[in-house]
Amino acid sequence: MTASLVLAAAALLLSGCAVQVTDYAGREPELDLQTYFDGPLVAWGIVQDRKGEVTRSFRVDMVGRWDGDRGVLEEDFLWSDGTTERRVWNFRKLDEHRYIGTAGDVVGEAEGEAHGNALRWRYTLALPWNDGTINVRLDDWMWLIQDDILVNRSEIRKFGFRVGEVTLFFQKKGSGHGD
Repeated sequence: MTASLVLAAAALLLSGCAVQVTDYAGREPELDLQTYFDGPLVAWGIVQDRKGEVTRSFRVDMVGRWDGDRGVLEEDFLWSDGTTERRVWNFRKLDEHRYIGTAGDVVGEAEGEAHGNALRWRYTLALPWNDGTINVRLDDWMWLIQDDILVNRSEIRKFGFRVGEVTLFFQKKGSGHGD
């Protein structure tokens, strides 16, 4: 067997071991995006570089609303360095499990799939860089821990290499957990 065949077989075996969002089917509490991202929310997060060092932290105040299978999520970021940022997501539910979304700094459409308590969301984000922008690929995983608490872990990649990670903790406002 040639070296390229061995590498191809190893890659195929390893890709078969990767966690899929469907692995979370049936897990509770069930994440329903139209319910969770409806109304006011708050999130706190950190950004880590490729070495794992925390480079920034932030808070996000959000308001979501849905009309049928279409939703809007307005996000207002307050970064640890005092800067602010606003992102407005527009979502569309395609079927029982799949969603697409757009935002001003998202290149093309984001694609999401939810099963059980988990959502996997993938998209390309145009980040400010020097005097322009740089496109990075995000692979977001979200897990509903309890009815009002959601954990989000995002891997950031450029040219296929992991360059950073974002971790967020979401909470629905009015849940009685220290709003």
